[in-house]
Amino acid sequence: MTDPSGTLQVQHRASLRSHNTFGLPAVARTLVRITSDADVRRVVDHPEWGRTKPFVLGGGSNLVLTRDLDAVVLKVEVRGRRLVAETEDAWIVEAGAGENWHDTVAWTLAQGWPGLENLALIPGTVGAAPVQNIGAYGVELKDRFHSLDAVDLVTGRSVTLDAAACRFGYRDSVFKQEGFGGLAGKSVITRVRFRLPKPWQPVLGYLDLERKRAETGIAHPDAQTVADWVCAIRRAKLPDPAVIGNAGSFFKNPVVSAEQCKDIIGRDPEIVHYPMADGSCKLAAGWLIDACGWKGKSVGRAGVYEKQALVLVNRGGASGAEVVTLARAIQESVYGRFGIRLEPEPIIV
Repeated sequence: MTDPSGTLQVQHRASLRSHNTFGLPAVARTLVRITSDADVRRVVDHPEWGRTKPFVLGGGSNLVLTRDLDAVVLKVEVRGRRLVAETEDAWIVEAGAGENWHDTVAWTLAQGWPGLENLALIPGTVGAAPVQNIGAYGVELKDRFHSLDAVDLVTGRSVTLDAAACRFGYRDSVFKQEGFGGLAGKSVITRVRFRLPKPWQPVLGYLDLERKRAETGIAHPDAQTVADWVCAIRRAKLPDPAVIGNAGSFFKNPVVSAEQCKDIIGRDPEIVHYPMADGSCKLAAGWLIDACGWKGKSVGRAGVYEKQALVLVNRGGASGAEVVTLARAIQESVYGRFGIRLEPEPIIV
């Protein structure tokens, strides 16, 4: 249905089960489909909705719903992809926030604009990518980011933010931050632009990619080959949300000091770890969880994926509460054994 002015697509008492990749049950009081900046302004100017705090929803791939949402849910569906500019050292590419992320990566490669291949097959939408500062296999979104457009949910004004304004961190950005200067729940991203550098160089530092290079004998892969390798690696480890409900990697890989890492290696020499440029070490959260014996285990109808302990799954009919209960049990186990607190990646509502 439409709202009284006939300009917005609106649904009341809307099921969100198909709008989150975990497949968790929840109902939104009102769901509004956002296809443009103007749609956001119509919500802001609405006599009823404009006085409430809306909930912004992209592809629902980074979300754990534990309850119904007594709110106006803005389902971002802004479309479109284009080359904005080409310079001597980069292509500047823009995509609507509602575009599928992996499809956008594939599209850039098909156009001959490499740079996003390491981020192939990450679930979700383009608009969610900067919120989470998504990353995989040695590349983070911030490494390829140019700018984005967003609409302020208080004033209705459109703004453009560069990388500095987005305050990117590890699986973090200004859009997840509360307090002074934070934009959590305060704006809707409508378009994102990427800077894809020339000349292109493959990023192959991760062990899985080095193994692919050794297996195939391809010493100097092109971007499409790297993307194919990444997709093959992800498919071998991670469940398809269309088949088994999940939100991808459930916990962030913890970063510890060099001293902490050395201590843990002394006790568990097999631990998977990655030295960082600042001297700290990133530990593989999946390895920590597996070492605590959680792979394949379940709490109720929520479980730990058999092929990758970093992924929690909906075994069929799970509730958000069951997922959270499982996650907390895992956190307690890892802290008890390693003294490390795992932090969830998804937003828990």
